[in-house]
Amino acid sequence: MRKGILAVAMTGLMAVSGLAACAEDAQPADSKTPFVGVILPDSKSSARWETADRKYLEEAFKAANVKYDIQNAQGDKTQFQSLADQMITKGVTVLVIVNLDSGTGKAVLDKAAAQGIPTIDYDRLTLGGNAKYYVSFDNVAVGRLQGEGLVKCLTEKGTKNPAIAQLNGSPTDNNATLFKEGGVSVLKPKYDAKEYTLADDQAVPDWDNAQGGVLFEQMLTKANGKIDGVLAANDGLGNAAISILKKNKLNGKVPVTGQDATVQGLQNILLGDQCMTVYKAVKKEATATAELAIALAQGQTKSVSQTTKDSETGKDVPSVLLEPQAIYFNNVKDVVTDGYVTKAELCTADFAAKCTEAGIS
Repeated sequence: MRKGILAVAMTGLMAVSGLAACAEDAQPADSKTPFVGVILPDSKSSARWETADRKYLEEAFKAANVKYDIQNAQGDKTQFQSLADQMITKGVTVLVIVNLDSGTGKAVLDKAAAQGIPTIDYDRLTLGGNAKYYVSFDNVAVGRLQGEGLVKCLTEKGTKNPAIAQLNGSPTDNNATLFKEGGVSVLKPKYDAKEYTLADDQAVPDWDNAQGGVLFEQMLTKANGKIDGVLAANDGLGNAAISILKKNKLNGKVPVTGQDATVQGLQNILLGDQCMTVYKAVKKEATATAELAIALAQGQTKSVSQTTKDSETGKDVPSVLLEPQAIYFNNVKDVVTDGYVTKAELCTADFAAKCTEAGIS
């Protein structure tokens, strides 16, 4: 991957009315009218899809006075394809997807291509697909920050020869593969030097937090309670592990990583139950995607400075890859300052004192 920065500029003042799902169309879209369809993956694996991505995408399309339809497949592959069919029938001029897996995603991208509709992979690359662009974060860097965070927290605790549990994301999500790659790049030298021990390594199907909790409890049982650190792929899985640690009175003693800077994840950090999370400025991701989608809808092809190798086709996909940020107790306030979460959401009564301690004002 080659790193760079895409400057994003959105224009337009006219507001477009819309409920949770889409902007209302007074008339059918025609070939000259930009009309962007977006399919989000679910609302279960991470709160971000509905609380952040939908909001920021809507803001960007409204600011540019562009028709849009944003739907959520709720983790259902059949529903994902049905939504794509409906959007194509409605006349979208660009389709943006967050795939549930590459197979389903490729089928949708191929169908859109057959209708002459350009596509964008949002957040997750569809392996073997044909999207015009891929917009995401440097996901290997996300995993690397998690690995570095776990090492930092274990070092601060003075833990010797720690046993590590790796609780990875869905095996069908290419991002999960990249997160693990980044995390292991930091931890493997520790394993090889016998400084750390890999206690267990499991992928969680569909990013299901309940399954993640079950898997982690099995890991802890198998290790006879000897797990000293958890490389959890996101805040939901991190919280699942923390719930099991609480049952065993180990929360706060065992560092746990995360990702997405969710309110729950940040609150776990404030309490000391979670070591760190990785903040991804979703607004930048959504705005960059909207700019590319609008250009495609108008028949334009924008130049971007990065590419991502599709491991199935070997092709370099034009990409916008944004930089993630590690969040610890001392910089939780950065996420609030950036507007990703509000003080009111984060600093409820149970967390007010910790928010003050963390400098959140």
